[in-house]
Amino acid sequence: MKFQKLVLGSAATVLAMCAGQAYAQFQKPEDAIKYRQSVYTVMANSFGKIGGVVKGEAPFNKDEVAKNAAIVSMMSTLPWQAFGPGTEGGKAQHAVWLDNAKFKAASDKMQLTVADLNKAAQSGDLESIKKAFGAAGATCKGCHDDFKKK
Repeated sequence: MKFQKLVLGSAATVLAMCAGQAYAQFQKPEDAIKYRQSVYTVMANSFGKIGGVVKGEAPFNKDEVAKNAAIVSMMSTLPWQAFGPGTEGGKAQHAVWLDNAKFKAASDKMQLTVADLNKAAQSGDLESIKKAFGAAGATCKGCHDDFKKK
């Protein structure tokens, strides 16, 4: 029993420290803005490489597509912590903070479609990749239309 309390207490301490570090990382709004824009830059680069294959502009190398899809999928989980209160600005419209439930739903949908793209890419089936890429691209566009400054 003492061991369980020690383990749970240690886990809670680690989680609290991590949460504090995440908060400290964005004490200035411009830090949060730079962070999320950097995440989106990496995502766009890898997504664009897949797009070149899907559009027939680049040769299909299943390993490269799988690698890029894995990067996009992992990166899709990162920017959301940088949209907290007081981080307004950058390329994000005020709608992100005014209608946060809609923004959260859009981010969740994007993460799901990107995970589907990653699954298709790991299979190596180009037709599945094309279909999943289209769905992921549509969710990205929808979010850009609603939440990104033109």
